[in-house]
Amino acid sequence: MRCLFCKKPSSDSKSVEHVIPESLGNKSHILPKGIVCDRCNNYFSRKVEKPFLESPAVRELRFYQDLENKRGRTPSIGGLIMPDVPATITRYPRHNFTSVELPVDAIGRILRAKEGKLLLPMMGEPPTGPTVSRFVAKVALEAMALRLVAYPEGIAYLCDETQLDDLRDHARIGRIDNWPVSIRKLYSSNAKAFESDGKAVQIVHEFDILVTDQSEWFFVLAIFGVEFALNVGGPDISGYERWLAANNGISLLYTSKYGGTDAMPR
Repeated sequence: MRCLFCKKPSSDSKSVEHVIPESLGNKSHILPKGIVCDRCNNYFSRKVEKPFLESPAVRELRFYQDLENKRGRTPSIGGLIMPDVPATITRYPRHNFTSVELPVDAIGRILRAKEGKLLLPMMGEPPTGPTVSRFVAKVALEAMALRLVAYPEGIAYLCDETQLDDLRDHARIGRIDNWPVSIRKLYSSNAKAFESDGKAVQIVHEFDILVTDQSEWFFVLAIFGVEFALNVGGPDISGYERWLAANNGISLLYTSKYGGTDAMPR
């Protein structure tokens, strides 16, 4: 067995690989040990996933959606107690507890105040540039492997396919400075989708691959309603923009023509 990214022997690897980080609520999209070697797994965690997860908008998303880390806490975010006292807020969802950390020299002022209003930041814009393109490139290649995990020859093909080398090297080392990603909001992060039994469930993340009539492959990922699309074959997003224009801007994830359901969460 060889690693999907560095192509080195990986049969002795001990770690599974989460295609989407656990900190974004992923409990099911997991690659078995060895498909991504331990060294690449650790590297991606520190150098690719962490910058994406720690970007302000994603930290705020994880805070508001109660997405815990392995220690059972959400990311801390900054707030303001009116009129001018900065605060750091952390949630512990499994304990139904929220902590508010204040500067020591401000506690007296707050205690003397007749009332205090805590203001929290609004959701910001998603990250851009290499922070997002390397993250989506990593998820894209692993999502392909996830579909082929039962077929060793398929995994071997992904390792050997030279047309994917730019993608894997961009994920690994940020080889290309400007690998554009289409980013747009599809629906509210709190939107619900309805299953066949009528039960409403929140869509946390979903992904698929679009193959256009020009034989371009685009990986499309949605996280809490924000869609990220990347050209698997190289740093050019114009083919995806043309596809959107020809299909009235509908997402690949929500059109039955391409395997979706036609029904957007609401």
